[in-house]
Amino acid sequence: MWRFSVLILLFSHLAVSSSSLGDSEATCSGIVPLPNRNDRISITDFGGVGDGRTVNTKAFREAIYRIQHLKRRGGTLLYIPPGVFLTESFNLTSHMTLFLAKGAVLKAVQDIWNWPLIDPLPSYGRGRELPGARYMSFIHGDGIRDVVITELYISTGENGTIDGQGEVWWNMWRSRTLKFTRPNLIELKNSKEIIISNVVFQNSPFWNIHPVYCSDIVIHHVTILAPQDSPNTDGIDPDSSSNVCIEDSYISTGDDLVAIKSGWDEYGIAFGRPGSNITIRRITGSTPFAGIAIGSETSGGIKNIVAEHISLSNMGVGVNIKTNIGRGGYIKNIKISNVYVENARYGIKIAGDTGDHPDAYYNPNALPVVKGIHINNVWGVNVRNAGSIQGLKDSPFTGICLSEINIHGSLNTYRTWKCSDVIGTSLKVSPWPCSELRTTGGSYSCSSTF
Repeated sequence: MWRFSVLILLFSHLAVSSSSLGDSEATCSGIVPLPNRNDRISITDFGGVGDGRTVNTKAFREAIYRIQHLKRRGGTLLYIPPGVFLTESFNLTSHMTLFLAKGAVLKAVQDIWNWPLIDPLPSYGRGRELPGARYMSFIHGDGIRDVVITELYISTGENGTIDGQGEVWWNMWRSRTLKFTRPNLIELKNSKEIIISNVVFQNSPFWNIHPVYCSDIVIHHVTILAPQDSPNTDGIDPDSSSNVCIEDSYISTGDDLVAIKSGWDEYGIAFGRPGSNITIRRITGSTPFAGIAIGSETSGGIKNIVAEHISLSNMGVGVNIKTNIGRGGYIKNIKISNVYVENARYGIKIAGDTGDHPDAYYNPNALPVVKGIHINNVWGVNVRNAGSIQGLKDSPFTGICLSEINIHGSLNTYRTWKCSDVIGTSLKVSPWPCSELRTTGGSYSCSSTF
């Protein structure tokens, strides 16, 4: 039932996005050229059976071993025909396309006792949920390049679904019986030249798509679905990654739709790899948490982010920039524009007191620097709180620029802005912004920064 309702939201809010905000035709998807694979194999060539009962781990591992070691010129396309292919987790390799036909479903097994463990990320120092190791993602790649996951062939209209069957993991989280951090649906680490396109991702045990320490990543025309009470099922989380393009997608999950990250407290500071040059465009969706989020894991620094033409409904927060003491790092040169938010607790929230710590060894004097945040052309309907910007006393947020923002509440729920330890400007903001955001006019205006 939940999937039917989110599909209705998809069509209705795509219409709202186009009519209310305009439809930008700009695209960043060309940063990674689509490769042509002359060599093609099918999972059925390796004994794969799509009956929803047979476990196909051996077939996937043998097919990918063949791609890795034969090294056909131009790479190889691995075709998954219609059917439900049950499998344990597996690793991708370089120079391959994982292509799911229409009606093809890759479904994760629920035998969690044999699920492989991997080391924690060095920028996190431990599993995100629990100390020690973490469960490997359902589809994993480390140190790979030139990989496509389900690129659409327009002439056939083929695509498919990747299903993490996450409910068993969600229930373990709820009952506090997890031994290690839950697996992501897809994690690509130390990788580059990746395209993820035209596939449905659903029921992830934890985060859905997690490129970490990556560069040159395109994620577009995807649909990501999970029940809104599913814990920590973030949609797309680029983490300490650069040159990332996220476009033209629908996301409805139990946590942030898109969340940019760069490491956790002292581990992220030591690792020192920022998230940078990330574009988010034409995203539609719904969640009890944030639509576009930065943080709260920001210790490696986050800079040069553009998010535009975003349409959100039934939200916790429209735009949420979050960090904390002990994070260190920086958040700077952020430009967010053309956002529509309907039915939300907050339209905009920027906070310096959000998120937990990996251990007791974080440095409370490692304060984040937040500056150069430009938010323009936001329209909110039935939003309970227009916005909150709460900086840090010893590290005020500076260069905050709000312009052409109209956030409307319903009867008896309408509230104004709350601000502290912030320095910035505003122009054409309704309701009237905080006194800390002095109104500007004349030759300078916030909108000139876009």
